[in-house]
Amino acid sequence: MNNNNSLGPFYFDLTLFTDQGAFRYLSFTLCLLLYAAIVSVNVVIIVTICLERSLHQPMYIFISCLSVNSLYGSAGFFPRFMVDLLSDTHLISRPACFIQIYVIYTYAAYELTIMSAMAFDRYIAICQPLHYHSKMSFRVVRNLLILPWFYLAFGIAFCVSVASHLPLCGNKLHRVFCGNWSVVRLSCVDTTLNNIVGRFLTITTIFLPLIFVLFTYLRILLVCRRSSSEFRGKALQTCLPHIVTFVNYSVTIFCELLLSRFEADEINPLVAVVLSLEFLIIPPISNPLVYGLNLPQIRGIILKFIKIPKMVPAG
Repeated sequence: MNNNNSLGPFYFDLTLFTDQGAFRYLSFTLCLLLYAAIVSVNVVIIVTICLERSLHQPMYIFISCLSVNSLYGSAGFFPRFMVDLLSDTHLISRPACFIQIYVIYTYAAYELTIMSAMAFDRYIAICQPLHYHSKMSFRVVRNLLILPWFYLAFGIAFCVSVASHLPLCGNKLHRVFCGNWSVVRLSCVDTTLNNIVGRFLTITTIFLPLIFVLFTYLRILLVCRRSSSEFRGKALQTCLPHIVTFVNYSVTIFCELLLSRFEADEINPLVAVVLSLEFLIIPPISNPLVYGLNLPQIRGIILKFIKIPKMVPAG
């Protein structure tokens, strides 16, 4: 199991998997169906927005990016998770573990980046409608999406790289997927640098976007309060899907952040599994449903594409 490398074990053991016996096949089937549903609904959103020229607007571009990010994050989790459901051993190689950490962490952080861009878009549309087209040009949208991605990609790569060079004194990760803090806990040496880098990235990629989104929607609510009931209704209709998505993701990501700081024996294994999987399962399946069902522009185009025939009453 161990190699001669001074960094320690070459494999990690994911200990939260339990022997399900014959039920493993049921779990695998349900997980496969869920993954297929996530891929299907997100692809529908992406294809709909790409093919319909009337949806080539900032808000819908951000929605399609959410779907792309969901596919990216799901690909970093589900295939490996389904293999583990069928396996008697749950070992993951050191390189594969750090690749999974990188993919899942960039997915989680970029999700909030996109939500911040969406909140800014709604703020300009509602609070400064006369300046919307100048302030939300294609160049601005591109910068809002690409520049933060570079920061996240390199910042998280540095964080994972620092952790990957730690000499480890064990190989048991009390998770169902690899987590950076779970690996750092196994270190035989001082991890002050890892703690500083990890907390800095958490603040800049999680808490600052959360604060920005909350501040933005607070400004929108203040503007709506001073406006007519008709204006408030339209603003609520366009903001409600974003607020639902934001609250949903905030709850799931905070569950993951809290869980990563608990010791394995301080929390029930079933609770640990549920809390750790929420941000990987709920947003990818709920986001396209929220936008596809609640935004009439997207819903109408989808219905037009699938060409649902209208029921004609019998004469």
